[in-house]
Amino acid sequence: MNEVSDHLDYGLTLVFIGFNPSLRSGEVGHHYANPRNNFWRILHKSGLTPRLYEASEDGELLKLGYGFTNIVARPTRGAEDITRDEYRLGRETLREKLAEYRPEVACFVGKGVYTEFSGSSRVDWGLQPNSVVDGIHEFVAPSSSGLVRMPMDEIIGIYRQLNDYISKEEF
Repeated sequence: MNEVSDHLDYGLTLVFIGFNPSLRSGEVGHHYANPRNNFWRILHKSGLTPRLYEASEDGELLKLGYGFTNIVARPTRGAEDITRDEYRLGRETLREKLAEYRPEVACFVGKGVYTEFSGSSRVDWGLQPNSVVDGIHEFVAPSSSGLVRMPMDEIIGIYRQLNDYISKEEF
């Protein structure tokens, strides 16, 4: 199965970082393509996007200053299928990408993604007090997977905090 291409560029306000692509994303070549994933609805309802985008339009978000990548590139059925070696390599590669592209904010889509990246065992939602990559603000948001048991209003509220933060900051 093919990897899903990153959507990265210099000067981005925000980069969304997931665990890895779903099998559906690998099939179609777009981020957050599983129809049970709520990512696109969350972005719209939180005010991060002016309209509801579809996964096939993921590259269009570069125009909004938003990019996409993952800690592991290989599509799997679930994060539990990612190996320790893949995480080790993924951490190094992700640090290199963030250091090169220097987005203002790195948004980790799920606490597990951030704990794998940072090595921190205790992580709260929202802006992190210490950044792994100097000069980049790190924000932890809930996973958008349809398997998440958190109420949708709470998830949207955390993403709304991200929207408020990037709207107020003068990067």
